[in-house]
Amino acid sequence: MNHAKGDLLTVDVGAREAETTEIDEVLAAFVGGRGAATKLAHDRIPFDADPFGPENRVYLSSGPLQHSRMSFTGRMNMTGLSPLTDGLCSTNAGGYLSRNFVDTGHGVVEVTGASDELLAVHVRDDGVEFEEVPELAGAEVPEVTEAMRERHGLESEHLATVGPAGENRVRFACVMTSNSRAFGRGGLGAVLGAKNVKCLTFEGDSPARVDLPEEIQSEIHGEAATADDVMKRQGTTNGTEFINDEFGLPTRYFSEMSFEGVEGIGGDAVEEKKYKKAACSMCAFACKLPTRDEERGVETEGPEFETVMAFGSNAGVDDVVDVMISNDRCDDLGMDTISAGDTVAAYLASEDEFGNAELVHETLEKVALREGIGDTLAEGVARCHDELGVENWSVKGLEFAAHDGRAIHGQGLSYAVANRGADHMYSSFLSLEYDGEVDPKGLEGKPELLIERENRQVVRDSGIFCAFASGYVDDEARAELLDADFADLLAMGDRVIELERHFNNRRGFDREDDRLPYDLPGFEAALDEYYQLRGWNLDGTVPAETAAGGIAGDD
Repeated sequence: MNHAKGDLLTVDVGAREAETTEIDEVLAAFVGGRGAATKLAHDRIPFDADPFGPENRVYLSSGPLQHSRMSFTGRMNMTGLSPLTDGLCSTNAGGYLSRNFVDTGHGVVEVTGASDELLAVHVRDDGVEFEEVPELAGAEVPEVTEAMRERHGLESEHLATVGPAGENRVRFACVMTSNSRAFGRGGLGAVLGAKNVKCLTFEGDSPARVDLPEEIQSEIHGEAATADDVMKRQGTTNGTEFINDEFGLPTRYFSEMSFEGVEGIGGDAVEEKKYKKAACSMCAFACKLPTRDEERGVETEGPEFETVMAFGSNAGVDDVVDVMISNDRCDDLGMDTISAGDTVAAYLASEDEFGNAELVHETLEKVALREGIGDTLAEGVARCHDELGVENWSVKGLEFAAHDGRAIHGQGLSYAVANRGADHMYSSFLSLEYDGEVDPKGLEGKPELLIERENRQVVRDSGIFCAFASGYVDDEARAELLDADFADLLAMGDRVIELERHFNNRRGFDREDDRLPYDLPGFEAALDEYYQLRGWNLDGTVPAETAAGGIAGDD
């Protein structure tokens, strides 16, 4: 099997020490990316760890495909104990960081401990440097980039940066790279902030060798370059109006399922503001969305569909430029746009202020700095909804993505059982329902399909393939690229899902956490079927004999 290569670099920012450990067996068994990081996190983070404590660890990892020159491979993974969900969480980001990470020669980098001074940690192929940067306290992401450029000649694609939100332990703070690409979900930026790490940088010239089949790489790269795909013009916003009209677009803090102002924030509106092409590393698909509005002086990347929902329809805002401003401020401050947008929408609901874009922008600043009402909102919907007097629209503490499970029921079940909460990327079941491959209504027969989809996305996140590769890289191609039987890859995905579930079980998670804020027909029976097919107990826990026998299959 083709898998990531290199050692585990453990960086203890408290002791300011670094050491390497050989992890060939882990990489061989789990490919790389999310798979390898989840195995290491499961085994090395104490089950009773405080997400903000020095014992929590953050893992950055690449996959074998980041050693290629193929489209759809400019991504990397980050895993840790989430301060938002209180369970294991993996998230990945695009941009250009992954190739610079690979050039250090390390397969996985682990950050542990907590520093007494604000640090920039420089990871190079010849060692690790700890630089005290107290003058960067409170700095926004572009300021950090400029400082690293002036001092070390490092551009944004070398950096993984925490904004003010991370320093202030906003529970949905993200880690930014290339200034506008986010390790978004789950609040891992707040974990690095708690460790007093302002940024990590990666550079070197020592990539490991991973032999990947050249012919199929060229074929996929060529198709990506020549495809006439609406995604190249509008990114994920291309389906906004279709979803609004045919399925459901969360509106005014989930109180409605369609938005009358959708034309002002949909794909055409975004495309009108796009001023050039942009891509991730090595990718010819070029689906990124550099946008600007000269009249109001905003230039950003995006918004993508999830941000259009969170700061558009769900906030009652119908002007794409207002959404662009919200997107830009989240990038600079270092906050996940989905969780930030949903949480601000909850505040708008409590104040009867839907449509007040100026209040949205003011509130984002307060959240990042934990000032006034921002200190309450920085805790996320699950922790502040009672004080606001609104419903708790989250699962396991993670705020909902745009694809409404009240309309596409299989995606609703996915939100409930996903180990990281209401995240649309965990299974991407939504695509089957939007495309008509399965009836969007009802849950009959869907648990088995959902399990296959969840396992499949682990393969994606361990490879690492971009989610947009699905139309260009089929199962046969994935198996050929990874030099493995696809059934074996799915079995690896199953082990990773079980590792996540077992870790969360040990932290107290069970069936009661696999819940939605709305009813779905046949939900309890589907939940039973899902657990049974996974081989778990009906209370949503991994059986003791499975855990005792080594749920990773290598004990």
